[in-house]
Amino acid sequence: MTRIGGVLIAQAICGLRNISQDTPAPQIFCRIIQQRARLPTTTDTFLSFMAPTTEVAAPIAVPAAPIKAMAAEAAPAPVETKESLAVKDLVARINAGQKSAAADVAAHIKAGGIGAFKAYDLLDQIQAAANDLKAPAAREAALATFTAIIQDVGRLAEPYMVPQLATILDRYGDKVAPVRAAAADAGIALMGLLCPHAVGVVLPILFAGMEQKRLWQTKVGALELLGTLTKTAPKQLSACLPDIVPIVSECMVDAKPQVKEAAIKAMTQSCSSLGNRDIEPFVPSLIACIARPAETPDCVHKLSATTFVQAVEAPTLSILIPLLVRGLRERQTAVKRKAAVIIDNMAKLVDNPADATVFLPRLLPGLEFVAKEVSDPECRNVAARAVETLQRVGIDSQTATPEGEAPKSAGDKLQAVRKALDTVLASHKAAVADAATLEFIAATCAHLCVVRSFDENAWELAVTPYLLPFMGQDAADQVTAAFLAQCKVDTIEKAAQDVSDDEGEELCNCEFSLAYGGKILLNNATLHLKRGRRYGLCGPNGAGKSTLMRAIANGQLDGFPPKDQLRTVYVEHDIDASESEAAVVEFVYSDPILQDASHPAHGEVERVLESVGFTSVMQQQAVGSLSGGWKMKLALARAMLMKADIMLLDEPTNHLDVTNVAWLEGYLNNLPQVTSMVVSHDSGFLDNVCTDIIHYEGRKLRKYKGNLSEFVKRVPEARSYYTLAAATQKFVLPEPGFLEGIKSKDRAILKMQKVAFRYPGAEKPLLQGVTIQCSLNSRVAILGANGAGKSTMIKLLTGELEPESGIVWKHPNMRVAYVAQHAFHHVEQHLDKTPNEYIQWRYAIGEDRENLEKVTRQVKEEEKAKMEEKVVVDGAKKVVESILGRRKLKRSYEYEVAWVGLHPDQNSWLTRDRLEEMGFTKMLNEIDVKEAARAGLATRPLTQKEIEKHLKAVGIDPEFGTHSHIRGLSGGQKVKVVLAAAMWNNPHMLVLDEPTNYLDRDSLGALAGAIKDYGGGVIMISHNREFTKELCSETWTVACGQLLAEGEQPALAKEAAKLEWKAADEMIDAFGNIVKIKQPKKKLSNKEKKQRAKVRKARRERGEEVSDSEEEDF
Repeated sequence: MTRIGGVLIAQAICGLRNISQDTPAPQIFCRIIQQRARLPTTTDTFLSFMAPTTEVAAPIAVPAAPIKAMAAEAAPAPVETKESLAVKDLVARINAGQKSAAADVAAHIKAGGIGAFKAYDLLDQIQAAANDLKAPAAREAALATFTAIIQDVGRLAEPYMVPQLATILDRYGDKVAPVRAAAADAGIALMGLLCPHAVGVVLPILFAGMEQKRLWQTKVGALELLGTLTKTAPKQLSACLPDIVPIVSECMVDAKPQVKEAAIKAMTQSCSSLGNRDIEPFVPSLIACIARPAETPDCVHKLSATTFVQAVEAPTLSILIPLLVRGLRERQTAVKRKAAVIIDNMAKLVDNPADATVFLPRLLPGLEFVAKEVSDPECRNVAARAVETLQRVGIDSQTATPEGEAPKSAGDKLQAVRKALDTVLASHKAAVADAATLEFIAATCAHLCVVRSFDENAWELAVTPYLLPFMGQDAADQVTAAFLAQCKVDTIEKAAQDVSDDEGEELCNCEFSLAYGGKILLNNATLHLKRGRRYGLCGPNGAGKSTLMRAIANGQLDGFPPKDQLRTVYVEHDIDASESEAAVVEFVYSDPILQDASHPAHGEVERVLESVGFTSVMQQQAVGSLSGGWKMKLALARAMLMKADIMLLDEPTNHLDVTNVAWLEGYLNNLPQVTSMVVSHDSGFLDNVCTDIIHYEGRKLRKYKGNLSEFVKRVPEARSYYTLAAATQKFVLPEPGFLEGIKSKDRAILKMQKVAFRYPGAEKPLLQGVTIQCSLNSRVAILGANGAGKSTMIKLLTGELEPESGIVWKHPNMRVAYVAQHAFHHVEQHLDKTPNEYIQWRYAIGEDRENLEKVTRQVKEEEKAKMEEKVVVDGAKKVVESILGRRKLKRSYEYEVAWVGLHPDQNSWLTRDRLEEMGFTKMLNEIDVKEAARAGLATRPLTQKEIEKHLKAVGIDPEFGTHSHIRGLSGGQKVKVVLAAAMWNNPHMLVLDEPTNYLDRDSLGALAGAIKDYGGGVIMISHNREFTKELCSETWTVACGQLLAEGEQPALAKEAAKLEWKAADEMIDAFGNIVKIKQPKKKLSNKEKKQRAKVRKARRERGEEVSDSEEEDF
C-alpha cells in the first residue's frame, strides 16, 4: 500500500470518513496531510483513490478541492524523494532504450502495489515512450516493460494493462522489426494473462485494430490475438460470435493476402468454439462461403439437410447469417427459396426472442425483397411466410423482456452492473478500490450477465482477485457473493419449471430442441424416461420420430446421459449387409460395437440367435441371403446381446410375420429392467406392448399413460393411429391408360404358367409349378412366412428375375409399377436429387430407366449369338441389324426389321411369333415397353409443375417434393416418393412389396382409400392383416414352394361390364399453364351413322345450312 509521509492512504481515508461530518475538519485534515506529505503526491493520490460510491466519494471530494486550491496558492517547488527519483530513473532508462529497465519497473510496481501504476504518472510515461515515433529503442523498451509487468505482476495488472492493448496493436505496424517483435510478445502475454470472462472487454480494442484504415500488420496482429483466445477462453469467445463474425468477415475479403489468410484462420478458430455439434461439421463450408460466394448454393443445400438437436442461440445464428444473406441474393430462385425456408425455421427455433436482435435487421430487408420481387409465386409465398415469422419474433423480442430487466447488450448492461457493484460496496465500509479496477470488474461482469452465466466459480474468478489488494479475503468473498446475487436477480427472467412424474428409477430428464433444415420438429421439448417402461412414440410422417431416436443413439441430444452412463441401443430398419458373404453368427460376433458394449462369448451369441429362430444351419448362412424379416430378427438379436438400458426400436414389426410379431411382444413385455421406445404403425403391436404414449404436439413431447387405445380415448383426433378408416389424408392414384383389346376388367393381362425358380447354389427350387393370372380388377394379397418366396414371385412377375422354367406373360402394352420391399433401393443412388428431379431423371428418355436394369432386358451371350445367326427371309439369307418399331396385325403385332448391309428401303415386317422363334423375345419386349411407356407419357409433360401436382396427390408437398433433397426425407416420405415415381406413367398394375413399412397410420389409411378407387390391378405383400383384409378379395398363400390361390375377383355390375377408357382432358405445360387436350374422334356405329344422316337430311329440308365439315366433330 502506498505511503505518504508514513501515513497509509487507507488510514487517511478512514480518518476522513470519521471527521467528514464536521465542516472545517476536512480542511484541517488536508493541512495535516500537506505538512506530513508532499503536496503533488497527496493531490494525485486522493484523486486516484476517489471511489465511485457516494460514501467514499463524499469525504474525499471535500478535501480534494482545498488541496487543489492550496496547491494553486502555494505552488511550491516539487520535493524530490527517493521514490520519485527511482521512478524518474526508470523512465529515463526506458527512454534511453534500455530493455533491462523492464524487469526493474515490474519489480517496482510489484513492491509498491496498485498505486504505483499511477504514482508519478509511471504508466502514462511508459505509454508515451511506446508511442515515441522518433525513438525506436524507447518503443521497444516500453513494449518489453509492458511484457514484464504482465508476466511479473500478474492478474492485478489486468485493469491497467488491458487499455494498453491499443498501443500494443499500433506497434504491430511499426517500421522497425524489433519493435514489431516486442509488440507481438506483449500482445501474446496479455492474452495469456487475460481473465477468460474479460474477453468481451478486449474485443472492442481488437476490432478497432481490424478497421480498414489500420496498417495490414496491425490487422494481422489483432486477428492472431483473437485466435489465441480460443485456447484460453473458448466458451466465452463463442458467446461473442455475433460481434466477431461481421468484423472478421470483412477482413476475409481484404485486398492484402496476409490479412485474408489470418482472417480465415481466426474465423475458423473462433467458430471451433461454437459449442453447437450440429453446425460444427459445416463450419469450413460456412467460412468458405464468406471468402468464396460461389459456394453458397451447395452450402445452403447441405445446411437444409441438417438435423438440429441443440438449441439455436445467438452464436450459432451469427455464423449462419452471412450464408443466409448471400443465399437471399443468389440468382437461382431455388437457392433463395431454400434460404427463406431455413430462416423461417431458425426463427421458430430461437427460444429467447431477444436473440432475434442478432439477425432480424440483417435478414429482414433481403427477405422482403424476395417476397415482393421474385417472379416465382411459390417462392414469394415462402419468403412472405418467413417475413411474417421474423416480424412476429421481432415483436416477441420487444414484449418478452420482463419488467425491470436491463437491456441485453453489454454496453447497456454495464451501467446496471456498475450500479449493483456500487450498492454492494456501500454496504461494506472496508471495501475500497480504485476506479480502474472497479470499471474493469463491472465490464467483465456485464458480459457474464449478458450470456446469463451465474456460476459461482466464474464470478469468483472475475471479481475476487481484483478486490484482494483493497480488502481481506473474507470481505472480498462477501462482496463477490452479494454482487452475484444482486446481478442474478436483475438479469434472470424466469426459473425453470419443475416437471413431476410418477415413481420409478429415472433414466433421463432432459430438455432439447430438434429440427431438420426444412422443418421444425421439436422446440424446448422435455423427454422424461423411467426404467422398465415401454413408450410408444406417435406422430405423423415427418414429425421427427426416427430423427429423434437416431439423435439419441448418436449422443446428439442435449442433456441425454452419455453412453458410458446409460447404454442405449438403436434397432434400425435394416441391417447393413456390406459383409454379405459373412455367416450370420460371425456377422454378429465380430460386430465391434457389440464387443465394446458387452463382450459376449461366441456360445452366447449362438444361444441368442437360436432363441429368435435361427437354427444352427441358418446361423451359417450368408447375411446377404436373409429375407427382410430375418434381417430384422437378426437386428433384434444383436440388440438383446447389447444388454441395453434403453432399446430404441424403429418399426420393429416391419417384415415380420404374425408369429414373430407375437414373439416380439412377449419378449419386450418381459424386460422389467429395460426401457423401450418404439416407433411403429402397427396399432395392435402398440396396444399389446406400450405402457405409455409419447405424442408430438405443437413441437413438444407430451406423455400419456396407457397403451394406444387409452391414448385415443384422451386424444380422439389421433384416432388415425388406431383405425385406417379414421385417416384424414387422401391419396389419389392416376387412372391407368388405354389397353388395346381389353374391354373388360376381368380379362387377364398378366399370367404365370407352371413357373419354377431357384437361386444359384440352392439345393431345391424356391418356387415350382406356380400358375396365376391377374386382371385390372385384381386385388391380391400374397401371404406366407418369412423366406417362403413371396418377394421372389413378385420379382418374377415384374421381370426383375427370370424363371428357371415356365412362362410369364403380360399384355404387350401393359405398364407395371413396382415398389420393392426395401423401397429405398429405388432412390439410394439419387439422395442428392429432389423427388421432382428424380422423377424427371427416371423418365427423361421416354421410358422408365428402372426397366433398363431388369433381367428380362439383359441379353445373355448365348441369346446374342442366336440373334446374330443368318435367317432365310424372302428367299435370301440375312442377319438382323435392329428392330425399329411395330404395327398392329389382327390380334397381335408385326415388327419392322432392319438388315445388316441393306438399305432401309429393304426393311421387312415380320410377325412376333417368327421373331420369337429367331430368339428376339427380349428385344421385342423392349419395343413393347417403349411403346407402352410412350402411350402412358403422351398426355403427361415431364415438367416441374406437373410432377409437383402428381407428388401432392400422394402426400408430398412442394416443400419436400421440389425443394428438399431425398437424403433429408423421412422413411415414410421416401416410400411416398417411390410410389409416386412408379405411378408416373399411368400403370395398369401396381405391385407393392410390404407397402405398410415406414408409412404412418394416416398415410396407410390414405393409401387404402386410393387403392380402393384405383382403376388398375393391385398385388401386394403385407404382414399387416388389417390392411390386406380391408382391400384384398383374393389371397395367394406361398408355402413349401407352392402357391395356393383363394378367393375370387369381385364381379362387375352389369351396367359396368363394358370397360370404357377415358382419356385425360387437360394437362399442365412447362410454364404451368393448363392446356386442354383435344379428344380423339369417336368412332360411330352403323346405327349412329344412320341417325346422324337422318338428322342432317331433316335440317336441309327445313332450309338450314349444313356444312360437310361438321362431320369432323364426330
